[in-house]
Amino acid sequence: MFEISFGELVLIGMIALIVLGPERLPTVARTLGALIGRMQRFVSGVKADMHAQAAATGLTGLQEDLRNAAEDLRSQVQGQVDEVNEALRAQEGELKALAAETAQPVADAHAEVGAALNEAVHDVSAVPVAPAADVDPQALIDAAHRDDDAPGAPPRDENQLDLFEPAAPAAATPSPEPSPRP
Repeated sequence: MFEISFGELVLIGMIALIVLGPERLPTVARTLGALIGRMQRFVSGVKADMHAQAAATGLTGLQEDLRNAAEDLRSQVQGQVDEVNEALRAQEGELKALAAETAQPVADAHAEVGAALNEAVHDVSAVPVAPAADVDPQALIDAAHRDDDAPGAPPRDENQLDLFEPAAPAAATPSPEPSPRP
């Protein structure tokens, strides 16, 4: 009710002992105990009167009506949930049947694709591979340059970088001579 801890009660008792003194403290404690007892009896009497009035005015019946309404609502909601669960189970059965029907054609198509792929691999492996011929790289470069002059080839610009052309040697630039130190 008041939420007073034991330590707080001890502190209040010590202050009362100092203020009231040891002669009057027992008398004051008896008086306080009697007042607290009367107050508790009064509160319990008021509670009993309130319960009696509630029963007389029908509040207990109203409480029972509210409980019944809540139970009815719960049962209606539970019924709807059960209907939805049934519908979901039916849809699940239909979907499983549909999946079973489509599983076989998919498996057949998968087998056909696998067989065709294996056949293609065997056909490719049966093709003989010619050994690499000794080719002169300079001959390839020359052939590429001849193709540049062919009709329909893009025009060649002098500033264009040719990746197949050997790099021109860099012009030797004289390095500045260091000046003598004084």
